[in-house]
Amino acid sequence: MPWSLHTTLFWDLILGVLGITAFLIHLGSDLWAVSQYVLSGHYLWAALVLTLLGLSSVALQVFSWVWLRADPADLHSSQPSGRCLALLHLLQLGYLYRCIQGLRQGLLVWQQEVPSEFDLAYADFLSLDISMLRLFETFLEKTPQLVLVLAIVLQSGQTEYFQWAGICTSFFGISWALLDYHRALRTCLPSKPVLGLGSSVIYFLWNLLLLWPRVLAVALFSALFPRYVTLHFLGLWLVLLFWVWVQGTNFMPDPCSEWLYRAVVATILYFAWFNVAEGRTRGRSTIHLVFLLSDSILMVVTWVTQSAWLPSGILLHILVPVSGISFLLGLGLRLVYYRWLHPSCRWEPAEVDGTRSLRCVELYQLPQNMRMVHLAQNFFPKAWDEAASPWEKEVNGVL
Repeated sequence: MPWSLHTTLFWDLILGVLGITAFLIHLGSDLWAVSQYVLSGHYLWAALVLTLLGLSSVALQVFSWVWLRADPADLHSSQPSGRCLALLHLLQLGYLYRCIQGLRQGLLVWQQEVPSEFDLAYADFLSLDISMLRLFETFLEKTPQLVLVLAIVLQSGQTEYFQWAGICTSFFGISWALLDYHRALRTCLPSKPVLGLGSSVIYFLWNLLLLWPRVLAVALFSALFPRYVTLHFLGLWLVLLFWVWVQGTNFMPDPCSEWLYRAVVATILYFAWFNVAEGRTRGRSTIHLVFLLSDSILMVVTWVTQSAWLPSGILLHILVPVSGISFLLGLGLRLVYYRWLHPSCRWEPAEVDGTRSLRCVELYQLPQNMRMVHLAQNFFPKAWDEAASPWEKEVNGVL
């Protein structure tokens, strides 16, 4: 095995282990927080944490099960029987099973002297689904819980050790999930260079810096107006859901699960940008950025103009300006990344039977996660446009 490939597979294994470990640590911190809230008599806070945890887990199991049922029957040859898989998902263990399955496949490929193309493609197939599920879990559970914990801290004026643990693990987990999702999408583009260390750091930082002001604004609004934050979320969520529907998503295998996907995407868009439609994304991402920025500013202005004040121990006159600086730094790093560190893909068309194709015939026989390939087309529109143009010219004679 080439040394570079062996090293890449080794680091993929390490990241897989770290991903499972982080998931279990965050789950442990959630249960720790629930126990502390119950012991201190804050039953509503404990119920909210458990509700977010339960809704996120159920959604992950549904997505995982639907995808497994939609996959080719002979693809997962080594997995348990259908009844066993159904039981795992019913017990809320489907996502954890997928993580272990992906780790086992990665270890199998790493141990091979010369990994087969099928085993490599199957490992990518599994990692793509895991990355997508991790992203869903992040915005259905980690991000809302982060808002909840910050709102509790703002209301009480003090921070406990378990709350610090939840805040730190949530911020790191959210940024890591976005980075992992971006890295996973690149495996759908064989000619796309691997995301380097410098590019990964920049991508991680700009997501973290842009997320912090949004989370703080929502948490501040939640702390001051806990009765209205649900109405605020539902109002914006419905608008975002309509926007997702208008863009015509086609990610899931059936209409019912497609609406579940749209609902989750609308939740993600409440906090961060997520592209789900074909075509150039600059205009849509700009509209979304201005929309979230305006909403966040309105929430902060509402706090400033109200007579209700939070405990004096909370230095909001420092946090709010720092969040503004964080937004500007994150926006600058985002522009730097997409200007110089987000290279377009140059596919090398292969000669097959006198025609030119984007991939060799053998690749069509390998496992392909078409769900994620479709999202990669949306995420790298320029790359796919440049890849498709020469093929269309050569085969059809016209564009």
